[in-house]
Amino acid sequence: MSRLTTLFPSTMLEEHAEELGVVERDSKLQVPALVWAFVFGFAAGESRTLAAFRRSYNSTADKTLTAGGFYQRLTPLLEEFLCDLVERRIDEVAVPHTVSDEFDRFRDIVVADGTILRLHEFLSDEFQPRKGEQGGARLHLLHNVTDQTIDQFSIADEKAHDSTGFDTGPWLEGRLAILDLAYFKYRRFALIDENGGYFVSRLEDRANPVITDELREWRGRAIPLEGKQIQNVADELHRQYIDVEVEVEFQRGPYEGTRSWDTKRFRVVGVRGEDADDYHLYITNLPRSEFLPCDLATIYRCRWEVELLFRELKTRYKLDEFDTTKKHIVKILVYVALLTLIASRTLLDLVTEYAEDDAVFPPERWAATFRSHAQLILHDLSQHLGYSPPPLLERMAEDAQKIHQERPILQERLATATQQEGAC
Repeated sequence: MSRLTTLFPSTMLEEHAEELGVVERDSKLQVPALVWAFVFGFAAGESRTLAAFRRSYNSTADKTLTAGGFYQRLTPLLEEFLCDLVERRIDEVAVPHTVSDEFDRFRDIVVADGTILRLHEFLSDEFQPRKGEQGGARLHLLHNVTDQTIDQFSIADEKAHDSTGFDTGPWLEGRLAILDLAYFKYRRFALIDENGGYFVSRLEDRANPVITDELREWRGRAIPLEGKQIQNVADELHRQYIDVEVEVEFQRGPYEGTRSWDTKRFRVVGVRGEDADDYHLYITNLPRSEFLPCDLATIYRCRWEVELLFRELKTRYKLDEFDTTKKHIVKILVYVALLTLIASRTLLDLVTEYAEDDAVFPPERWAATFRSHAQLILHDLSQHLGYSPPPLLERMAEDAQKIHQERPILQERLATATQQEGAC
């Protein structure tokens, strides 16, 4: 309980909520209870409906909220408040470290990636899909593999390209960026290089640059590669690795209304996959003198940890299941999912400290364990914070009763219809 309340102190939550106008002074809403009810309600809930979150809040706080009182507090201001909380503590999310000590020469190794969250079709105007009628949101994360943290996050509509979430600039100096094909662009690679950064990316199938030099000499009757296009010769080769310099052509950004063409030389490495006849082709500006082809393949595998993180959010926390037609509530739920992940990894750190030195906690197995204990944690946290929720029977009666008197429940409608039919 101490570790969680240090993560988000109650005083900080209350003061920041009042500062943003999420609550007014002497409001009935208890902000710490709301935050923790969202976090652990999201972890434990099967449906993650707003009604389920209200029940979670009512089982935590001193005073319960009616359905109307709860829903009217789900505002864009609450969205902003939760976003701020994520920004404050997003670096608590540990991504498993798979990079060896030989890569300590970089300030950081960062991995950019995004995932699509499928939404209600009524949100297709606010979150434009690439195709079809169902809305889609794109969650973009920038993972710092060196520090095992998430450095940046953003939410955009599905139509927005992944690359819009990755800005090039001086911040890249001394850093290594691992990029998937969604970020493939020669101009981006050139800007990373010119800002003193490094990159490793898969080479697009349609990208076919000309080879200007071979970086490794082969004995015997090796096929000469200089002057040929990389994709045209890859199928003809049988060596374990390809290691060449290529020249690429690209358009610079607009300057005074015009865009000029430029060229730059990079390194392309091919690593033959295990039990496969083809190569995995990578493009990079890392020098051969320090990084062999097998090193690049190892570096690129760091991206798999990012995929595992998205899979955890979607499979364990059902991040892509949204039952709402309001844009700001979609964002509220995404931020709650990230807060849940932050709380989960914070407790994983605590469990790791408690366990034997050789204990191993696979992320997805830990996520399942965290979910199964979420309600117990919330109950203990409520007591730790000094809340005294209403008696259980009282809360059950309040939550289960019909909300609107003017809206008859199904059994009432069936009974009424049967009586009328019998009268006839």
